[in-house]
Amino acid sequence: MRATRWGWTSRHRPSTCSTGRAGPWPTHCEAPVSTMLHIGVGAFHRAHQAVYLHRLRERGDRSWEIVAGNIRPDMADTIAALVAQDGRYTLETVTPAGERHYERILSIARIVPCTPDLAGLVAAGADPMTRIVSFTVTEAGYYLDAKDRLDLGFPELAADVEAARAGRPGSTIYGALAAILRARKAARAGPVTLLNCDNLRHNGDRSRAGLMQFLGLIGDEALQAWVDANTVSPNAMVDRITPRPTPQVAERVHAATGWPDRAPVTAESFMQWVIEDRFSAGRPAWETVGVQMVDSVAPYEEAKIRILNASHSCIAWAGTLAGTSYIHEGTRDPAIRRLAFDYITDGVIPCLTPSPIDLHAYRDVVLERFGNAAIRDTNQRVAIDGFSKIPGFIAPTLREGLARGAPIDSVAMLPALFLAYLQRWHRGQLPHTYEDQAMDPAVGHAICAAEDPVAAFCADRSLWGSLAEDPRLVAAVRAASARVHAFVAERG
Repeated sequence: MRATRWGWTSRHRPSTCSTGRAGPWPTHCEAPVSTMLHIGVGAFHRAHQAVYLHRLRERGDRSWEIVAGNIRPDMADTIAALVAQDGRYTLETVTPAGERHYERILSIARIVPCTPDLAGLVAAGADPMTRIVSFTVTEAGYYLDAKDRLDLGFPELAADVEAARAGRPGSTIYGALAAILRARKAARAGPVTLLNCDNLRHNGDRSRAGLMQFLGLIGDEALQAWVDANTVSPNAMVDRITPRPTPQVAERVHAATGWPDRAPVTAESFMQWVIEDRFSAGRPAWETVGVQMVDSVAPYEEAKIRILNASHSCIAWAGTLAGTSYIHEGTRDPAIRRLAFDYITDGVIPCLTPSPIDLHAYRDVVLERFGNAAIRDTNQRVAIDGFSKIPGFIAPTLREGLARGAPIDSVAMLPALFLAYLQRWHRGQLPHTYEDQAMDPAVGHAICAAEDPVAAFCADRSLWGSLAEDPRLVAAVRAASARVHAFVAERG
């Protein structure tokens, strides 16, 4: 193991600004630093977006920096550590061969402590030098149903609507953005780009639709009009496997670098970010550090969501049922790997062809990444939020396969695996806690307790939309469930 790129990087304001499309300033001008405000300072942001900006700063372009914070009082220990470390932390990257590399990331200029009134985030967002507001809150945090309508059945979202009507921020991304944008409008701080960094298909368009609905619900037509005129929401695709850090990560970091980092992160060596090049107030020169700036992110996000995200969940659900704890264990199990391979090959690739991506090569790279034993990514982390993943990652492939009259046996294995996993949750037999922001626990228990769980599962419209109760879906999931039962019995 070796530690590289150590030493502190100055945070002094640059004497020259970024050129070209990285900002609104003319070439070779004196300019203050522009800010990217990021909401959701978890491991993924610190292993992905913050790293790209760090790469840019390493190249000598320090015209942008990150201010980051959370909208909920979680991660208190990590936030406190980052505050104490002035936003600095260590990134451990691990190759598929198990080689570890350590690097101190310096792109976060300031961590905003979380307070109930979100005063720090609101003030940062209303600063004229903040030109991008980005966010990572997980797919379920957008509360969108199958038709991209806000689901006010979630108490926290309904509470945020009431809070925003009274002029208060809330605990959802919409409540936070409404407060930030309301303050920005009042401060006449100018246009800003809203950049979604979650695994949500068409994430810019959909999160924007949710935000505009939220503003409509709170009755702030003036703010709606201002947001429409002064913000853009480019779609983006993000990709890097980033497990939740364990105490062992900090121990390795300390041993390799000598620094007792209290907020390190670990990630695979692979990293990708594809963004539609639509920004209302400038952007960093990301294209110089490997970010793909494109006209349309659609083919990239479809490949990533359907191939990587869905098969990742497949392996987590199957691995849990087979008694494993880690993603690499399931990937290296021939039967589980075959489930993911067949799902991609038989189901997804025909749906996405033609594509600018070599989909067969992408499949093989994805499965190689999942087999990285050094990452030690857990089934528990990847298995979460099935009630978002079924409609977002898996149902489109089933729907398109049925429309073409193609076999859907391989694709149906994924919902069948999730149903079997959910039934273990219902019986209290999972070896870990299951988290699902989009699932009402009463609904999950009712499905599992039904006389015919497969029929009840396939009838749930939040999961299947217009495909709910389709006899072809029910038959395919029922047959797949029998195969899952046999798969589990073989390991029993």
